[in-house]
Amino acid sequence: MPRNDDSGPERAAGRCVVFGEVLLRLSAPDRGLLLQRPGLDSCFGGAEANVAAGLASLGRPTAIVTALPGNRLGQAALAALRGMGIDCSGVHQSPGRMGLYFLDSGAGLRPGRVIYDRDDSSFARMDPDRLDWPMLLRGAGRLHLSGITPALGDGPAIAARRAAATAVQLGIPVSFDVNFRPSLWRTPEAAPPLLRALTSEADVLFANGHDMALLADEAFDGHPEDEQRLLASTFAKFPKLKVIASSRRVMSAADRLSVSVKVDGRDAVAISPERTLSNIVDRIGTGDALAAGVLAGLGPSHDIARAADWGLALFCLKHGIPGDVSFADMSHVEAFLDGRLDIQR
Repeated sequence: MPRNDDSGPERAAGRCVVFGEVLLRLSAPDRGLLLQRPGLDSCFGGAEANVAAGLASLGRPTAIVTALPGNRLGQAALAALRGMGIDCSGVHQSPGRMGLYFLDSGAGLRPGRVIYDRDDSSFARMDPDRLDWPMLLRGAGRLHLSGITPALGDGPAIAARRAAATAVQLGIPVSFDVNFRPSLWRTPEAAPPLLRALTSEADVLFANGHDMALLADEAFDGHPEDEQRLLASTFAKFPKLKVIASSRRVMSAADRLSVSVKVDGRDAVAISPERTLSNIVDRIGTGDALAAGVLAGLGPSHDIARAADWGLALFCLKHGIPGDVSFADMSHVEAFLDGRLDIQR
């Protein structure tokens, strides 16, 4: 797969650059069990790519740095990314295979399940020395990373740390979603130091109470008061942080839950109204949609109230969109915030 000729840095000034693996998702149709029936639905996604696509749908310039196999699956993934409006000039071919995951979405009181199959993928096997981060970040307004990437192997972990360090040297803000997935770490004890290293470079952090407990190396009892203690501890341990964002979810069934979004600054907090969601179409990618909404809402002025509102809007809207990616645009966000549910004509 040749390096593509997408737009240069002058056209993409201020873009959000994401770094992470793109996956082929294979899911059971009609909320059934995996292999209950012949055939699986397919789409492309991945935590960081989902954030880039969510921002692109809001009209924000985005770019992705990743590695794909040089076969038809890699070509299809590249076409999908371009179709989402993402600059793919940082995509390169690498030996290996396409990373996969299999999804049983769950229904009623049956929870969803995810099976990862991403060992020896092109991204996991990447050579970090191949990535010229000063060039890849030229013209960027933000770098976005997640804690999934360092779990995938030494190459991705080294590359993520170099990306963050380069961004800081260039004065480019870094956002980091802890996104701790225990099943992806071959040696779980390796996770905390790597996640802390990436958090130390970030100005915006996406983390819940359990994530902050991991970062702070402290216990968490699950109560809101203890989460506030961890919030203060996290701000104290990571002086570059300006904002910590999280969601609140209370589930009564696989397709019904109540949600809200909380965005904490060092001296202020914004909490969105609570919304109850039912007849949920797809929960995968909702946290990534939230991240896109928060980042778009924050803007350079770090407007935490707008960030909470836009984060909630994309978070809720993604629950009604099938696949990994939120394709909601600003008209959807505005209609959601205005409470307009009628068909728009």
